[in-house]
Amino acid sequence: MKKTILNFVLLLSLMACTTEKTVEYSLLSGKINNIDTKEIILTKVNQSSKKKIAIDQNGFFLDTIKTSAGSYLLTLGKNKINIYLNKGSEVNITADSKDFNNSLNISGKGSGTTKYLLLKKEAIKIRTDKKSFYSLEEIDFKNTAKNLNSQLNKALDTIEGIDATFKALEKKEINYSYLLDLSEYTKGLHSYWAKKNNYTPSNGFLDEVKTLDVTNEKDFKTSNTYKQLVVAHYLNKAKDLSKKDSISLSLARMKVNAIIPNQTIKNELIFSGTEYGMLNVGDFEEYYQIFINASTNEYNNAKVTKVYNKLLDISKGKPSPKFIDYEKHSGGTLSLDDLKGKYVYIDIWATWCIPCLNELPYLKKIEKAYHGKHIYFLSLSIDAPKDYDKWKQMVIDEKLGSVQVIADKGGKSKFIDDYFVVSIPRFILLDPEGKIVSNKAPRPSSPELIDLFNELNI
Repeated sequence: MKKTILNFVLLLSLMACTTEKTVEYSLLSGKINNIDTKEIILTKVNQSSKKKIAIDQNGFFLDTIKTSAGSYLLTLGKNKINIYLNKGSEVNITADSKDFNNSLNISGKGSGTTKYLLLKKEAIKIRTDKKSFYSLEEIDFKNTAKNLNSQLNKALDTIEGIDATFKALEKKEINYSYLLDLSEYTKGLHSYWAKKNNYTPSNGFLDEVKTLDVTNEKDFKTSNTYKQLVVAHYLNKAKDLSKKDSISLSLARMKVNAIIPNQTIKNELIFSGTEYGMLNVGDFEEYYQIFINASTNEYNNAKVTKVYNKLLDISKGKPSPKFIDYEKHSGGTLSLDDLKGKYVYIDIWATWCIPCLNELPYLKKIEKAYHGKHIYFLSLSIDAPKDYDKWKQMVIDEKLGSVQVIADKGGKSKFIDDYFVVSIPRFILLDPEGKIVSNKAPRPSSPELIDLFNELNI
């Protein structure tokens, strides 16, 4: 008797284990009539996985999907749809390629989430017609955005078989999208589409946006919509600080982002754009110190410190990086040290650079005014080897004066990298000893250049 009871308990335990076993895959099947391809492609929306699924001559396909749960883009020949797969789901898709949208049918266990995604795709088309959407007056715009919210929330609550985890996240996403609509409306989209250059939001229009908790680390990591709202929040604070303290927006953003209470959000926002921002901010040393004191991300710190050290090497008063034996347009070669003894105004340019070409008339005028004075004008082309002949001809056609040279490896030349040139035209001024006066000197078109020359008694 005891043995029988023991065996019965063991059997119940085995049955329980079998019942609780979780399926670690999903099944995707279907039939697409009149499809002209031998495979369909399933791509995770975040691009973390991509799979080709065979489709037979009759349009049937079936595959086991072992990647993680989430949204996927399914490409079926010329047609594409978003689907959602989770462990244990069995989604079946049927359609006719000749009339895909009208013939499309989704069924099977766990297919409710995909049905919702299809409904959402149609519902949010109202946003794609930006003129009709953003030209609405405030009351109508807010009502339209709210109605869209209600429609999506109702679908989430009524469509059967929607994944519970997806539903919880989507509820948040719908609300964040609504708040982002309000934010974007006031940031210039209504002004543009309604042709109201002087539009300012009425009191209370953004009250819902202002109550947003901008410290939600989890949502910051998982929702791009929420991240956009957080970025916009701190950008507005930076604009206010920039105006109040009469400082550059880059420096103001660094100061604002450096005191964000959540460290994860702080680390990402103070790093975003910092490498480029440091090149353009006036006091890059202050900018760097604020960053390094606030950031706890060692990888980001190393990248920004590398930029900082390079900027120190080309700061005012430091010996200029050198180039050796660059080809001269007039024949022979030139090294930067050959020009010591006078100031050197360097124009880094290329034949394909429209802003560079726009500066040429001003440069010619200044060269003529300072001809014979204590300064050389050096034009350094970073044209690639394939554009060598174009450079040779343009110097002749445009009757360019000064000293014309071409870099040895175009934009990848060491001299260009040493000066951290990320955009052109770029102008540099050196003193007669070859030391840096300015690594970002005023353009020829700027009156500030003549002021600088006068200050140096050139």
